[in-house]
Amino acid sequence: MRLLSFLTDIERAIRLEANAGDAEVWNSARIVNFPAGLARLTLLAKDADSGMPSGTVVVQHFRLANGSFCLKASLTWQDRENAQILSVYEIPTLNWKLEASRIASAWLSGPPAESSPVSELAMGNERVAAVG
Repeated sequence: MRLLSFLTDIERAIRLEANAGDAEVWNSARIVNFPAGLARLTLLAKDADSGMPSGTVVVQHFRLANGSFCLKASLTWQDRENAQILSVYEIPTLNWKLEASRIASAWLSGPPAESSPVSELAMGNERVAAVG
């Protein structure tokens, strides 16, 4: 599995999309556990006032029941509770660089908006009658 090279592709795509050189914006660290199929990229903004995010990208490799593989990328941001999960499935036209770019764009976009479940109490138990 290409865990380390895929993580490198994601980091390069993040730096490219942010117009940042190798060491200008973030301090980065990578950890890979090949037997567990896990890899983590941590990016910490060197300047907290730069407006650039800090956080992690964790990639996990799964072998599916049909023998193909799936990668799950979990995107998290420092001081944020929301996480985003993106999947990469083995298909004949899989483009690793394009998938790395998609994950990088999602990470640079920041966490998804918080969503709160709508309960019956929040709606006030109002009923609307249909007319017609």
